[in-house]
Amino acid sequence: MTEKREYRMEELARLAGITVRTLRFYRERKLIPPPRREGRIAWYDDHHLARLRTISALLERGHTLNGIAELADALDHGRDVADLLGVDAPTEEEPVRLTPEELAARFEGEVTPENLAAAMDLGYLGTDGDEIVHISRRLLDVSSALVREGIPLAEVLAAGKHVREHVDDLAEMFATLVLRHAHEDDLQRLRPLARSVVEAELSLALDRRLRKRSERP
Repeated sequence: MTEKREYRMEELARLAGITVRTLRFYRERKLIPPPRREGRIAWYDDHHLARLRTISALLERGHTLNGIAELADALDHGRDVADLLGVDAPTEEEPVRLTPEELAARFEGEVTPENLAAAMDLGYLGTDGDEIVHISRRLLDVSSALVREGIPLAEVLAAGKHVREHVDDLAEMFATLVLRHAHEDDLQRLRPLARSVVEAELSLALDRRLRKRSERP
């Protein structure tokens, strides 16, 4: 088990690459949590250091202090990763751990408090200390690819919410079909078949959509 380290204000500022005056300013703006007090001595830990490094990285990317404060508040009140992933829940998706600055780098200029809240409401993101956990590497890669193509992240998340409504119905329909003729234990084994049906039908639907566009005068 890693021993928890604590720092006095001067050492923390030096490790974070900022001045003591800047550290005090961040503390007054509530950009970092209060330190642990021992008499008149304030003790900071690795959580404070990670937050300070995140602030510096986000400032370098053009975020304002007000924006960073709103992002920090959204993260501090976000869903816990245990609630996001569940306990021993079967899944084919691979969660991804990210620092806030890594998330900002994937969605350049699109990580706003509103988008962060929308992603958390969808269950895409959870928090684990100073890290952010995305529930699915595939969804993370696809959404960041769409943003790189010029589609605003807010619209990508809105589309994700719309898709969620449809796939919940599809999952219920498949589960009902299987349980009508098989055991509940077979659901996990047969889930690739359900995914294949949805992928094939979506591909065929896109074929029809493209064909209609090509037939327009």
